Amino acid sequence: QVQLVESGGGLVQAGGSLRLSCAASGRTFSSYAMGWFRQAPGKEREFVAAIIRWSGGITYYADSAKGRFTISRDNAKNTVYLQMNSLKPEDTAVYYCSAGARPPTLVTMVDYWGQGTQVTVSS
Repeated sequence: QVQLVESGGGLVQAGGSLRLSCAASGRTFSSYAMGWFRQAPGKEREFVAAIIRWSGGITYYADSAKGRFTISRDNAKNTVYLQMNSLKPEDTAVYYCSAGARPPTLVTMVDYWGQGTQVTVSS
């Protein structure tokens, strides 16, 4: 069992930056690939970024995140991060941390979800 708790969301102006954090409980954090999804009002939950089990390992990004967002993890701290730069109003959504046996690039690949953190980007 893995429990995930996100933090770092908030209100930011377009062009600004935020760093989301996701703290995981348990001793098996390094056994899971981690990812971030987001869900805007009235839309389906969509993939944002994922990283394999090892710190500094292979990463995956949605086209909308490439070049602006960076996912990273610190297995010693049981934490995964999402650095978001050059934010746009269309990035406004609830952002969810996720864990899976494989890099969670699809909702169906997620074994555990966090409760989400709101990110609002004003124009």
